[in-house]
Amino acid sequence: MYVDHCALLSGGELALLRTLPELRDVDAHVILGEEGPLAGRLEREGISHEVLALDEDVRELRRAEVGPRRVPGRVALRTLAYVNRLRRRLRALDPDLVHANSLKSNLYGTLAARAARVPVVAHVRDRIAPDYLPPRAVPAIRLALVRLPTAVIVNSKSTLEALSPGRPRGAAARAHVLHDPYRPAAPPAPRAAAANGTPLTFGVVGRIMRWKGQDVFLRAFAQAFGSASHRALIVGAPFFGEEDYERELRDLAADLGVAEHVDFTGFVEDVPAVLESLDVLVHTSVTPEPFGQVIVEGMAAGVPVVAAGAGGPREIIEHGRTGMLYEPGDPAALADVLRSLAGDAALRDRLAEAGRERSADFSPADTAARLRVIYESVLAGRAAG
Repeated sequence: MYVDHCALLSGGELALLRTLPELRDVDAHVILGEEGPLAGRLEREGISHEVLALDEDVRELRRAEVGPRRVPGRVALRTLAYVNRLRRRLRALDPDLVHANSLKSNLYGTLAARAARVPVVAHVRDRIAPDYLPPRAVPAIRLALVRLPTAVIVNSKSTLEALSPGRPRGAAARAHVLHDPYRPAAPPAPRAAAANGTPLTFGVVGRIMRWKGQDVFLRAFAQAFGSASHRALIVGAPFFGEEDYERELRDLAADLGVAEHVDFTGFVEDVPAVLESLDVLVHTSVTPEPFGQVIVEGMAAGVPVVAAGAGGPREIIEHGRTGMLYEPGDPAALADVLRSLAGDAALRDRLAEAGRERSADFSPADTAARLRVIYESVLAGRAAG
């Protein structure tokens, strides 16, 4: 049984969608907290699923509203009511194992599974740290995720360190690091880097959110190229109340004098087509990225990648060989890298080729095989108990 509060095609949901078809000997059933694009994709893949509607107040609770004594009372009550509904559903379906796929489902899914006496794996894909969550909430969430699940999966060593800093404790000592998978639908067409002096397209792909740092990209692009004829793409839409930030980005592009060189595409479902249009993919998160799926997507597409050098990206990219890293949140450092890539077609070619080779290390088949081993170990431990 897989549980997820969200049915949008975001990072964790895409990782799940890529993995499930490879788990050929697992009888999978997915319970989503809402209707959405993920449900349609599961339907097309022939994967059993249902929607057990989660109250909107719970589903869209923002990180800033979370704290030991600060979660709105109505949200706490509705969450507990949902835990009970999910517990009853688990009792009816009687799964061998529950796999919670998102941060909210890590919490309510674990509680429901424990109440239903079903082993539960919490798949942690977020930084449980004060730079990502309200500091007052971090100790309680760490404690819940370390102590309550039967096992923990994290999407990077960086995520594990944030979950259990210093000496691992409890379940975190037995946590499994499992990078998120990616495989392009079709092999990318071979392409050579544009010749030096040719106008290039640099792009950021992902949700528009402050911690994703699209403003850093705009400032670096303006510093690097000014009124030159290069193009910038900001691909993605604002989620969870970030519409003000998107407006600020548009105003910033105008203030920097580069608005005519910047395109805001909004949400794009066909990300591979966007990647094919880029000469350089830029990742700009100012808070360490737990993993960075879009980095692997760019590598697989044969696009040279520049990424903020903290968190998961440091585990994916070898600087100067499979991509380029820079100091997170530093527009000047990013501008230097962008200028160097714009002026060196041979470097872009080398990075693209090495990155494509590196992307093969994140295949869904390998992820599924390792996940199957984790499931077996959890169930063996239950049998032994």
